[in-house]
Amino acid sequence: MKKENPPKKEVNLLVLVPIQDIGWEKNEKGLVSLLKPKIQIPFLAKHLLHRMKRPYYKIKLDEIGSHFWEHCNGRNSIEEIAALQKQKFGNDIEPIYERLGKFLQVLEKNKFITIKQTEDPST
Repeated sequence: MKKENPPKKEVNLLVLVPIQDIGWEKNEKGLVSLLKPKIQIPFLAKHLLHRMKRPYYKIKLDEIGSHFWEHCNGRNSIEEIAALQKQKFGNDIEPIYERLGKFLQVLEKNKFITIKQTEDPST
C-alpha cells in the first residue's frame, strides 16, 4: 500500500524575510560585491583562508542587485524590499516580482542568503 504525501503548504513569497549569509563590500560607485570564500570546508577555511592572498571570490552585483542586497537585513520582507525597489527604479524594474523571485532563487541556491518565514497576517 502506497502512502500519500500530505499536501504541501503554499508559501506567500512576499512575507518571507531574506537574511545575508556571506560577507560583502561596497565600491566607490555604490555597487556591492559578495565575498564567497574559496574554501568551503570549515576546518580548512579556519586554517588556510587567512594565509591566502585572495581568499574570496568576488561576485559583483549590478545597481538593482546591490540595492536589493543592502535591504536583506533580516527585518525587511520581500514585499517591503520590492516597494523600495519600485520607488527607486520605477518601471525599469518591471516585472518586479518575477525578477526578485529568480534573484532570490539564485542567492538561496548558492547559500548567499537564508530565507526566514514570518507569520502571514492575511491568514
